[in-house]
Amino acid sequence: VINLIYVDGPTIGKVCFNHRDFAGVHFTGSTGVFNNMWKTIGENIPKYKSYPRIVGETGGKDFVVIHKSADVDTAVATLARGAFEFQGQKCSAASRAYLPSNLADAIKTKLVAELKTMKMGTVEDFSNFVNAVIDEKSFNSIARYIDNAKKDKKASILVGGNYSKKEGYFIEPTVIEAKDPKYTTMCEEIFGPVLTIYTYDADKFEQTLELVDSTSPYALTGAILAQDRAAVELATNKLRNAAGNFYINDKPTGAVVGQQPFGGARASGTNDKAGSMLNLYRWLSARTIKETFNPPTNYRYPFLNEA
Repeated sequence: VINLIYVDGPTIGKVCFNHRDFAGVHFTGSTGVFNNMWKTIGENIPKYKSYPRIVGETGGKDFVVIHKSADVDTAVATLARGAFEFQGQKCSAASRAYLPSNLADAIKTKLVAELKTMKMGTVEDFSNFVNAVIDEKSFNSIARYIDNAKKDKKASILVGGNYSKKEGYFIEPTVIEAKDPKYTTMCEEIFGPVLTIYTYDADKFEQTLELVDSTSPYALTGAILAQDRAAVELATNKLRNAAGNFYINDKPTGAVVGQQPFGGARASGTNDKAGSMLNLYRWLSARTIKETFNPPTNYRYPFLNEA
């Protein structure tokens, strides 16, 4: 039986998490809310009949690392689609990108040109690539990040940066160029049509991979773009804990349910891989049954021979 109930989160949480029969929760949402849920469940352990199963798929600060051997057009398409499909309002959306110094100018020039062709409007018109963000709260949060970048000496707006809620909550696809790899929008989840890029020394690829791994607490999705297979192998190894879903020469979005199990670790959740048998097993309570047809009639084992 599957029941779909629309209700305020804290309201249903108060009922479920205090019930003796509470057995588990599969949560998709923000890291902060999941942390609070886990804390509440932990405090209520003595109330429950059994230890609850807790699965969470939470936030992300998903990355694209571009190697000096990458194809420029592929990089531009990856960033445009990966960051701005669904207005960037999906947990796997590309939110930070690392551009090699030898390709940075070409990528930026083409990316700006591409984004200027993106139509923005309502969902009824299928020629619109970008639509409104989900609500006013989200709109205001995203706008604050953009406004702060406009005023901060550590960043600049490469393209976009405009927004309006006169007729819907519309925000232009925006690219922030950070001078500091630890700038706010390189680290914090924004959940909107905002991509932050940083240009690194093309000859310091391995050091940049270490930077990518340590910049964010999240580990949901990430991508490496390179034609050099040695670079691909190095990135795959160095970033093994930085993304639960890792993409090679593709955008870090669009996992196919049943084929590409989805989920991340660290602050991105419990990495139980939605859409796979791995996730299903979390909700089973295994029982082992043994039946003996020739039971022993004496406690003595054969090696206990008495003289």
